[in-house]
Amino acid sequence: MKTPDVSCTIDAYCYINPSEDPKKVEQAITNILVDVDVKINKESVRVTSTSLESLQKIYETINSHHSKNAYRRQLNQNMSDESSWFYLNKQAAFANSVALCSESEESPLGPIKIVLNSKNIQAVIEWLISNRE
Repeated sequence: MKTPDVSCTIDAYCYINPSEDPKKVEQAITNILVDVDVKINKESVRVTSTSLESLQKIYETINSHHSKNAYRRQLNQNMSDESSWFYLNKQAAFANSVALCSESEESPLGPIKIVLNSKNIQAVIEWLISNRE
C-alpha cells in the first residue's frame, strides 16, 4: 500500500454502552485501525493517528471487496471543507472485519465513526478508494 504525500489526521470515536466491556470496544477499533493513540473514558473510546498507514485494513477491504462506490458515496456525502467521515459496524470490527454503515442505526451497539481531516481531503478520498500501487 503506497500512501500519498498528504498530511491527514485520522480520528475514530465509539460510544461504550453500559453492557459493553471497554477493552472489547477498544479492541474493535484497533482491529481495523493500526498504530493509533488510544484514549478511553467511561463513555467512549477515541483513537487518533497522523499516518494514512493506520487505514491499511480499511484500504485493503475497500479494494478487495469491490466496495469503492459505497465508500466514495459516503465520503463525498459527508465531506466538508477539510474533512470527511464514515461509519463502520462495531460488532464486525470486533470480529476483525470492516463493514460500512450508511447510518448509525445499522450498527446495533452503535457505530465506529472514522473522521479524516486534511487540507487536501479530496486526495485522501481518492487514494483510499483507488487500488493504484
